[in-house]
Amino acid sequence: MKTRTQLAARLRYEFDKTMAGGAIALMGWLALISLFVIFLAGAILALTGIAPEGGSSVGFIEGAWESLMRTMDAGTIGGDQGWSFRGVSLVVTIAGIFVFSALIGVISSGLEEKLSELRKGRSRILETDHTIILNWSPSIFDVISELVIANQSRRRPRIVIMANKDKVEMEDEIAAKIADRKNTRIICRSGDPTDLYDLGIVNPQTSRSIIVLSPDGEDVDAQVIKTVLALVNDPQRRPESYTIAAEIRDAGNADVARIVGGSELQLVLADDLIARIVVHTSRQAGLSAVYSELLDFDGCEIYTIEQPELVGKSFASAVLSYENSTLIGLSLPSGEVEINPAANRVIVAGEKAIIIAEDDASIVTWSGDHAIDKPSIRPIVRRTTVAERTLILGWNRRGPIIASELARYVAPGSQLTIAANAPQFEADVAELAIDPAVMRVDHKMIDTSSRAALDLLDIPSYDHVLVLGYSDSMNAQSADTRTLITLLQLRKIGEAAARHISVVSEMIDVRNRDLAEVTRAEDFVVSNKLVSLMLAQASENETMAAIFAELLDEEGSEIYMRPVSDYVDIDHPVNFFTLAFAALRRGEIAIGYRRQREEDEDERNLGGVTVNPPRAQRIEYDDSDMLIVLASD
Repeated sequence: MKTRTQLAARLRYEFDKTMAGGAIALMGWLALISLFVIFLAGAILALTGIAPEGGSSVGFIEGAWESLMRTMDAGTIGGDQGWSFRGVSLVVTIAGIFVFSALIGVISSGLEEKLSELRKGRSRILETDHTIILNWSPSIFDVISELVIANQSRRRPRIVIMANKDKVEMEDEIAAKIADRKNTRIICRSGDPTDLYDLGIVNPQTSRSIIVLSPDGEDVDAQVIKTVLALVNDPQRRPESYTIAAEIRDAGNADVARIVGGSELQLVLADDLIARIVVHTSRQAGLSAVYSELLDFDGCEIYTIEQPELVGKSFASAVLSYENSTLIGLSLPSGEVEINPAANRVIVAGEKAIIIAEDDASIVTWSGDHAIDKPSIRPIVRRTTVAERTLILGWNRRGPIIASELARYVAPGSQLTIAANAPQFEADVAELAIDPAVMRVDHKMIDTSSRAALDLLDIPSYDHVLVLGYSDSMNAQSADTRTLITLLQLRKIGEAAARHISVVSEMIDVRNRDLAEVTRAEDFVVSNKLVSLMLAQASENETMAAIFAELLDEEGSEIYMRPVSDYVDIDHPVNFFTLAFAALRRGEIAIGYRRQREEDEDERNLGGVTVNPPRAQRIEYDDSDMLIVLASD
């Protein structure tokens, strides 16, 4: 009895296992039941001689065929004659109805299960030469938009996204915010980018490049570093190097990330990048347009390209070798970059040119006459720096970086006043390590959207005003709304004082920039947009992070705006070759100009800024026009 009970339990267990095998196992059981009924009916008809009334008896094969027909088509029984034959046919038909009804249910359930699995986004990607974006953040839409533009010249481009987010939600958000994808197809998958198995879903082994975004939440840098670690140390990885661009918020984590990623990783230090651009723009309004032009794919961009025809030339001579492109530096075989090297530095074989151009097809050397107007070039003017008074309204995690960066550029005796109402604001200011002899720092806890509180600060007395968003304690829209209110108050204060106030504001969401134009602030630095542009560029150009690290480092060459009248006489038109030559005499590289005239506004001219203009064209300048140069001081 015990043995029989154990056998029954074992059979039930084996049956349960097969039933748990899914739709295929269920279909197998139904097929076995159908065969059993068909063969049993065929055997009964053959052994008993039961036949339709007036017909002859059938053999096993014919009986099985007759049973199969009645199993598949219940209507066949309607033509049967003879009650014995009808009885056998009825049993077979009922069994067939049961089997096929169950089969339809199994197939329907299996299809629904498969569709549900596809909606979860867990199927493996089999694309090649695709760009992978890991993690989800508000920056992803700008990254995708830039990659769509960059992909227009490629055949069948693909962007694959994987994040800890529902696949359908990701697709819906992308469809709502990126209407025109041109020739790029976007594929979404759900998974954990720090998990080796999940990373295999997006097939990094055949990818073109990989972008690792900083996700929302806590300890985000650790997640980015772990993702890079999983990519680089995957046992199944390809032998060739990956091209990885990763976003890190805290510069203190950069060294660990570089150790993990090695030469395959380009780091974009988000907070550091934004802070430095905010500082540069606050001291030279219009610079954000220059950075945006260099970083986006729609217009001029930076290329690192071999130019054998430059080998043996001095760098100054090479700069003047292009009419529609701007040579700004060299990429060495070691991976290092030199921006604005010495004018007499000779270019050697193996070094690549770093060039600003509309596209790589326009990078050709100039064989025409430079027509440099040497008599118009003015003697070198050295301007002395004076102490400045700067006011920061608002606060976020980038505030300490901005304050420290500002101290690196101002003349001794300068003053910085910080006014905000944010958590940890006073603690952050207390930890600032700034030499008071260089820049004295004061702080006030006030409501920066209150007109009464702002009036007490005597804002017209400051040389520069920076407005930061409360992005640490508010969402993007709320922070930008608070910023807009502050900007409107500053506009009213300036009108009341009949004095121009130099205001530069940090915006979080690019969609609020147009709305902020009514505040008449001189410039807007859109933080999320700049980080997105940088990540997209780094994924396409392996030297981009190093180039911008050099451009934003006070020890390297940086972007400055200086009066055109300091370089040439402006009483008659001159071509840009003349301006470029005048800049080279000072150890600088001219990359564009700023002319705020309505007739000059076009696709390449944002806020009067034109980067990489045609050099042979003669243009008339006035006292308000600025030359955009790369200079070491």
